[in-house]
Formats: sequence, structure tokens, C-alpha cells
Amino acid sequence: MSSSSSSDCAQAVTLVVRDGNSTCIKAELSASLSITYNTSNGTSTARVSLPDSTTVDTSSSSCGGDGSSPWLVGVFGAGHTLGLGFSTNGSLYSVANLTLQYNLSDSSIFPDANSSDVVTLVSSSVGIWARVNTTYRCVSPASFAVGGATVTFSDMKMEAYMPGDDLSPNESVCIADQTSTTAPPPPVITTTSPTPVPTPPGTPERGNYNVTNNGTECLLAQMGLQLNVSYLSVSQNKVVQEIVNMHPNLTSASGSCTASSATLVLTQEQTTNLTFVFTLNSTSNKYHLSSLTLAAAWPDMTAPFLASNSSLEYLQSSVGRSYMCNAEQTLVVVPTFSLNTFRLQMQPFGVTSHQFATAEECQMDQDQMLIPIIVGAALAGLVLIVLIAYLIGRKRSHAGYQTI
Repeated sequence: MSSSSSSDCAQAVTLVVRDGNSTCIKAELSASLSITYNTSNGTSTARVSLPDSTTVDTSSSSCGGDGSSPWLVGVFGAGHTLGLGFSTNGSLYSVANLTLQYNLSDSSIFPDANSSDVVTLVSSSVGIWARVNTTYRCVSPASFAVGGATVTFSDMKMEAYMPGDDLSPNESVCIADQTSTTAPPPPVITTTSPTPVPTPPGTPERGNYNVTNNGTECLLAQMGLQLNVSYLSVSQNKVVQEIVNMHPNLTSASGSCTASSATLVLTQEQTTNLTFVFTLNSTSNKYHLSSLTLAAAWPDMTAPFLASNSSLEYLQSSVGRSYMCNAEQTLVVVPTFSLNTFRLQMQPFGVTSHQFATAEECQMDQDQMLIPIIVGAALAGLVLIVLIAYLIGRKRSHAGYQTI
């Protein structure tokens, strides 16, 4: 059995985090929460909006520093909190963590709850990105899953790592606002010209990347990478397609490894972040690339670009073996982003002695190996046919000159 309880409509709140007299985080937003909880008769869903009485929790909020991240934590009601943790790579800042804490003993929000616990939920990398020294703006509602709850932001203007006390007039606008709030331009008469096809930049250089865990290499990768991205261009005021090579000498590698997953993060010039996540199936003893994420802030983009897919089935191989594909592969992630790989060899599990294990080759490489075999067999067959024809013709020629 399930039921629901709700509060008033979402109200706009303004929250500011300061370090002394300096402002480092400011947010103007509305937020609504949907929380499913257990009751004596089953489950119920509480729907509550962030009230205008929400204040900054000064004990949990900070501007960061000394290895800690900046945090904005709003507190409301009977000890409920909503927190945003930030990170930056120098050119972009993002919401790295979204937290929700609620007190089930608050019967005004959670009537008939069968527990009085304080529940804390955490979600990471929710997809809110902006350029440093710009305000993130998203009027459109955006919902994020946090454990068994959902947080929906709207009418949001926010900036972290602020150089001054006021929100920057320069804005990084979310994709939803770009597609839903931009008024169409007035019709004009133009001559039709074909859409230019992006010129490929050539085959990318092969890079060597690795991830270490407690001083031991746990992931090895050698590959050339090419990004195929469609985005809204500032200079052309339309969606353009751009093909960009990753340059190994400008790219740094980081990541992590566990028993069932491995992550490789490639960062190029602080404007491009490419994240690979590999997952191991312990039942079949096979692994595959399960997730790819691209975050980019290129000069001609109207807003930071973020594309991600966590349900992929690429680059499959067995534990104790590496995956190899010398042929060019195209890994489609989302309609606006695909990744081309060249001369790829990768091993995210079972690395020993700093070397790749025996490789399992991709189907394209196997097919390419079959081509010369087939051609060679065809030529051999042709030579055999010619030889047989020659011998038969020679025998007939000798028979014509027999002595009478």
C-alpha cells in the first residue's frame, strides 16, 4: 500500500557561503523533493519544497581549501539538509556531489513513518557544469536521483569559486534552456548551401596511459583517440560537428581500480575530460566498457558540453587477457558524441608485470586477417587451374604427333 503527502509549491531561496567578507558560493534557486519512505502499512511518498526559510548551515558549508572541497548546505525544517559539493579543473566547475538528509521523526513531512532515523543520501557527478567565472543558469526543471529520492531544481542561478560578491553577468546556460527558451529568429530569405562536412584532422597519435592502485599498475591502455562532437556554436549560431584528436603529450591520465570496476580519466589542457568505466562480470569472467563520459569547454561552445552513457557493451574481453583492435572503431555514445579509436590495446583487469596479457582481437581485425588468406587461396586456385589446363593442352599436342 502506498500514499503520498505534499507541501506547498517550490519557492525561490537565496543561499550564500562566505569566507570572512568574501563570497565564494551563491545560489538562487527553487527545489522540490520527492522522498519514498516506509510506513506501518507499506510505503508513502513525501513531496516537499525547499521553503524560503531555508538558511545556510554554517557548520557544514565552506569555501574549501587545504585539500577540502567547497560546500553549500541548506538547512530547513526539523534538521533536513540539501547539500551541493563542488570541484574544478581550473576551467570548469561542477557539482561533484549532491546530498540529501532528512529526519523521519518529522511527522509534518513523514506522517506514519515507522522509523525516526535521520537518513543521508549521496549522489555524485549530477551533470551540472559551468565555466569558471560564469554563472550556471537553468530555468527549466532538472531532476536528479539521490538514492531513493528525487531532487528537482528550477529557476536556478548559481556560481562557485566566485571572484567577487555578485553572480557573474556571463552565463553558462544549461542545454534544456538552450532548446526550450530560445525564441526562434525571424524568417529570412537565404540561398541554400550544403552543410559543410567537418574535415577529419588525420589519424590521431597513439598514446600510452595507465592507472595505478597503491603503487601498482592496474589498468594499461595504448590508443589513438578522436572525438566527434556536435554542439551549438557561438560564432556560427547553429549546431556544428567538430572532429578533434586527443594529443598524448597534452593529456594526463588518472583513475581508480576495484575488484569489479576500473576507471580511466583523460584530461587534455583542462578543457576536455574523457572518462572510461570498465565493468567486470564475475560470473562469466568477462569485462567490457560500460560507460563513457565527455565533459568539454571549448572556446566556441555556448555552454559546457556534457555527454554520458552508462549502458554500453563495447571492448569486451576475458579476464587475464587484453583487448586489441588495430582497425578504426567508432563507439557511439549519444547522438551528439561518438569516439573513434585507432590501434587500441587495453587491459583494465588482471595486469601483471607492467605488460599486456595475450590479446583477444576485435572482429574487424580478424576479418582483415582473413582477406589476404582468401585472396591467396583464390590466386593459388587460379594458378592450379592454369597449370592443369596447360598439362591437358600439352598432352593433346603430343598425341597429334604420334608415328603412324
